[in-house]
Amino acid sequence: MAAPGKPTKKEIKKQTPAKTSFTSPFASKWSPLPQEDMHFILKTLKDKLISMGLEKKEVKVFRPWRKKKGKKPDVAPQPVPQVSDSSKNGWTDVAARQQLAIGINEVTKALERNELRLLLVCKSVKPKHTTNHLIALSTTRGVPACQVPRLSQSVSEPLGLKSVLALGFRRCSSSDDGVFTDTVDAIKPRVPTLDMAWLQGAKPEEPVAMEEEEGGERRGQKRKLESESEEVSESPSCTLQPLQVKRIVANPAKKKRGKPKKKL
Repeated sequence: MAAPGKPTKKEIKKQTPAKTSFTSPFASKWSPLPQEDMHFILKTLKDKLISMGLEKKEVKVFRPWRKKKGKKPDVAPQPVPQVSDSSKNGWTDVAARQQLAIGINEVTKALERNELRLLLVCKSVKPKHTTNHLIALSTTRGVPACQVPRLSQSVSEPLGLKSVLALGFRRCSSSDDGVFTDTVDAIKPRVPTLDMAWLQGAKPEEPVAMEEEEGGERRGQKRKLESESEEVSESPSCTLQPLQVKRIVANPAKKKRGKPKKKL
């Protein structure tokens, strides 16, 4: 029989270790988009994709069912149609697809490498915190970004995809090579600015300049570090939320070491 004061082994296993957690003093939110601008952005994107014919086509290959051994087929099997190399590639225009970043993961990587010039995020993303990190990334890179309602419903159908939670437009070496240059220039003035108090004094990162050498190879020019002698600009005053501690619990799994016994 176990003592009434001590918990049993089963009760100890059921207990989940509690961890300390703090509430963040910063709150990042998307700026609201007016309804007129929302309709304009959705219409501009849909018309552009339909006129280009950019779509992902899935080629379905017929695979006959395997039949049991011993039974002879009554009908001769039909030859399987061969798929050409051009149809294996799902996108109708590969060059135009490379100028887009589709999906949260692809958009995040492109923002980290500073490759985007415009970012649109669907408002119906669940859970909502999956796109909160894009606010700080786009602000530090100087990329216009906003949350557009019904973006996935309007864009996924012309592209031939199930859903489009985030859509980014990549930078191009020249304006002539950019297929979506006119679309980006039309949408940019209607994108609201992101309000982040603790990043107002930060300067956005500039894209890496590419220089052609005599041999024809291109090399990325390294960013020069700012000297320590430069004066630090004063950051604007911003109100922070009070820091609250939810709960502090000692770690029950931690074993206390007693004093070593002296040998006689």
